Amino acid sequence: MKIGILGSGDVGKALAAGFVKHGHEVIVGTRSPQKLADWAERQPQIGVGTFADAAGFADLGVLAVKGSAAAAALREAGAAKSLAGKPVIDATNPIADAAPVNGVLKFFTTYDESLLERLQREFYQVRFVKAFNSVGHAAMVNPRFVGGKPTMFICGNDESAKRTVSAVIDQFGWDTADMGKAEAARAIEPLCMLWCIPGFLRNDWMHAFKLLS
Repeated sequence: MKIGILGSGDVGKALAAGFVKHGHEVIVGTRSPQKLADWAERQPQIGVGTFADAAGFADLGVLAVKGSAAAAALREAGAAKSLAGKPVIDATNPIADAAPVNGVLKFFTTYDESLLERLQREFYQVRFVKAFNSVGHAAMVNPRFVGGKPTMFICGNDESAKRTVSAVIDQFGWDTADMGKAEAARAIEPLCMLWCIPGFLRNDWMHAFKLLS
């Protein structure tokens, strides 16, 4: 597939490398493409452009920016048109600009509304799927844990989009747990809080969740 990634931070770069590893074509979109010049030279197989470039290129989009910048990035990308009808992995979290308290992050959303729901309401043309928000970038692609394959929790309103994203998750070495419609992001996004606690308290950033049945 052609993958358009909105965001050039650690998450965007890690996922870009993962997609290339598995044979996909990738453009990473950023507000300032010139800032990625050195990185782009070391990653000749990955294209770099604007948010609009990445969105227009994509068969599958990835939203990998700071949560508070997510809506603005989609507007800049012209997502209402360029990503209309396309599946988009939403890897964002609504993390507030505040220090964690005893290892617990603060969100700018409430438990009655997720960031995914806000984005889906504004960009109703886009087929968002929440995924890759509850693990660190170092373990996103083909991780190796003693306990076996970890679980990637997903949700979204479009079943076809979730099947597309589930296929990627399988390629990347994860089991998929589909939690249903967009409202389930109210539970999935706070997994980021839980995942981060061992990191903040014990500097342990290499772990993941697994759903047992």
